[in-house]
Amino acid sequence: IITDIICGFPTETDEDFQETMELVKRHNFPSLFINQFFPRPGTPAAKMKRISTQIVKSRTRELSEYFQTVKPYEGREGKIYSVLVTETSHDGNYYVAHNEFYEQVLVPKLPELMGKMFKVRVVSTSKFSMIGELIDDSQVIRPSLADALQLGQVSGGGGKETPENSA
Repeated sequence: IITDIICGFPTETDEDFQETMELVKRHNFPSLFINQFFPRPGTPAAKMKRISTQIVKSRTRELSEYFQTVKPYEGREGKIYSVLVTETSHDGNYYVAHNEFYEQVLVPKLPELMGKMFKVRVVSTSKFSMIGELIDDSQVIRPSLADALQLGQVSGGGGKETPENSA
């Protein structure tokens, strides 16, 4: 589960903020987008009395500092998951796969794995992902009836997009 939190909405009380902190601590979100309230012109909230900047910054800092301590995947080493590879990691070193909970598992960048499902064992974890290795006896399967489209290939067209068939 991923969520967004706005700190310092004009009606936010100290109690409201403490409830937000309790919610974040209870769920230990693997990803959390923290923003400060901004009075968008033309909205009812833009006309409300604002909370002091110092309080908003303090709440934002407290929430951010807590989030940095969260290690949602810690202790998952050795766990086995079925995953589906969907893309390449930002650094280009791994393929990105997701388990049934849509948690990110980085796997070896082997071309035969793109678009496939297989089982992995988690070998290490980080703040935002797990790293998995293929289980030796795991069957690599394609979860659809057709191969994945090649870069530039158009669905239903059978070939690559050209100026003649792109109208």
